[in-house]
Amino acid sequence: MQYWLVKSEPFVYSWDEFVADGETCWSGVRNYLARNHLRGMKKGDLVMFYHSNEGLEVVGIAKVSKTAYQDPTIDDDRWSAVDLKPHKALKNPVSLKTIKTEPRLKDIALIRLNRLSVIPLTEQEFDTILDLSTRKA
Repeated sequence: MQYWLVKSEPFVYSWDEFVADGETCWSGVRNYLARNHLRGMKKGDLVMFYHSNEGLEVVGIAKVSKTAYQDPTIDDDRWSAVDLKPHKALKNPVSLKTIKTEPRLKDIALIRLNRLSVIPLTEQEFDTILDLSTRKA
């Protein structure tokens, strides 16, 4: 199993909307590295859902329900999408500020590649964020 993080601006598509939808096509990615990460996702992989620009926090976990296919929002086969299903909300959101100050997350791509909308996580990074979510903010 692999671990990932996807970013969404909550005023565009929030965790609550995602949960209400029950499943979504993760499309519209127009960065080649992020696209390659989408193509690396396998069914069942766990995906952290991060609210970007507003909120700046990891709020939940999704699962990949369908691997990469042609992005239906554009007529260009260079771009891919995957399907995601909500798995569970985090007990407490984990803020970017907390992530930046956590020594166990000093190398996380969320900080190093902060403009990228789809990033890989190590199992240790994923588990650390889960651990942080059990603590009160």
